[in-house]
Amino acid sequence: MAKRRRNEELVKAVGKRLRELRLTKGLSQDEVYIDTDIHIARMEMGRYNITISTLSDLCDYYGINLKDFFDNLN
Repeated sequence: MAKRRRNEELVKAVGKRLRELRLTKGLSQDEVYIDTDIHIARMEMGRYNITISTLSDLCDYYGINLKDFFDNLN
């Protein structure tokens, strides 16, 4: 079986950006879960390699597009 690819630095940067978006909206992780049915805690901590589909759903929820998400990635 091939080894899964994982860029730790990128996964952590995505998590940090997701947390920033959530806090900017004044939401708790529980509120995001209730509204989206997506558990974001491990994503925000950089422990979970999020799928592009899930990221797209979260971007829609936060009212931004994927381009803006990645343009502002730290």
